[in-house]
Amino acid sequence: MILFTGGTVVTMDPDVGDLARGDVLVEGDRILAVGADLGSHPGAAHARIVDTTDRIVAPGFVDTHRHAWQAQLRRSIPDVTDLGAYVVSTLGRLAPAYTPHDMYVGTRLAALTALDAGITTMLDFSHNSRSAAHSDAAVEALSDTGLRGVHASMGPHFGDWDRQWPADLGRLHTAYHGGGDGLVTLRLAALATDEIAGPQLAYGPELAAVARDLGIGVSIDAVFGAASSAAILRWADAGLLGPEVTLIHATGLTAEAWRAIADTGTTVSLAPTSDAQIGLETAVPAIDEALAVGVRPGLSIDVEVALASDMFTQMRALHTVQRMRAVNAAYGTDTVPERITTRDVLDFATRQGARTVGLGEVTGSLTPGRQADLVVVDAAAVNNMPLNDAVGTLVLGADARNVEMVLVAGRFRKFAGELVGVDLDELRVEVAASRDAVLKAADR
Repeated sequence: MILFTGGTVVTMDPDVGDLARGDVLVEGDRILAVGADLGSHPGAAHARIVDTTDRIVAPGFVDTHRHAWQAQLRRSIPDVTDLGAYVVSTLGRLAPAYTPHDMYVGTRLAALTALDAGITTMLDFSHNSRSAAHSDAAVEALSDTGLRGVHASMGPHFGDWDRQWPADLGRLHTAYHGGGDGLVTLRLAALATDEIAGPQLAYGPELAAVARDLGIGVSIDAVFGAASSAAILRWADAGLLGPEVTLIHATGLTAEAWRAIADTGTTVSLAPTSDAQIGLETAVPAIDEALAVGVRPGLSIDVEVALASDMFTQMRALHTVQRMRAVNAAYGTDTVPERITTRDVLDFATRQGARTVGLGEVTGSLTPGRQADLVVVDAAAVNNMPLNDAVGTLVLGADARNVEMVLVAGRFRKFAGELVGVDLDELRVEVAASRDAVLKAADR
């Protein structure tokens, strides 16, 4: 038992509400109770007491799409000009040089960085699955960190590979789905169209059948513009969309495509900094388009080769861009802009993110019975004091240095500001060696 007591509790569960001062009681891997004072709760008698005075206790963030294997290449192309430049440099030149060990190192680094910044669930869109060993290494890296990991497996865009995907998904499902103390789940990953890497990686009836037969969800990347809009309408007509399918980016889609997404209950993952910084399609995150048809999206990091690693950045970027668009659209007119709130953005980063990756009944809120995935944020730090609005502080004030504790399935993965059981000096050496090996192999 663990009793987090005396903090400001942001549950993100509308039925439970928030507490200016409250407690969260954890039993095993689940949240047992949330209340104003749980000291007299029968379950608290023998609990470990964690004083969260001057702290915010909130659900862990959910990253709905990150290419984790690339982590040792962080900020290697910080001023990338467009999607094509990323594809050529990272997927075309460097990805073929990765060994299974490099997959493990990159994925583990990304997962540990996620935990350090309060992300308790991460979907790893692992699109460098060159062999069964590459996939195994990526999944094992997720499991070894204690993160709640979703391995979304896809074959690589370019270079030599074993062509074991998607057939290998059956083996992966048997070996890993529900593994890692129940923290690892599996999804099929695909591209929206065949424009980048050919038809084998593009979503359609064959890949949908693979996912359906295994009972797993599908995450579809590179959903942009007219070609993807047409594909969405085809998928809708063929019955290939639904709540188990996630469309990533969804930038520059037609109104008809958005109606099909909403009508089928298909989920959406937005990548706010990726769209804007890399310049994907319209370069504007599709938050207004999503909300207009009643779709509440999850948020994602995407590629660390050019972008930030944390959810705080994604929340702020989306909040700023959407409100800028709203006000700009009304400038000089009588229009009353609809602006999203900080609570909207936190909802996208937690509860909606969990729903987007198929874990909506498992995590994403501090709800009794849900898995105990939570973060404790220092609200008395110099960048947060004094605490006036907890949600506003999480979205607009806090950053990774303020994440003092991270709990995943009831186990501390970060405590007193430090990752638990991680030798950072050893990690630095391993990461640098992997990066150097990849660069050397790519230049041969």
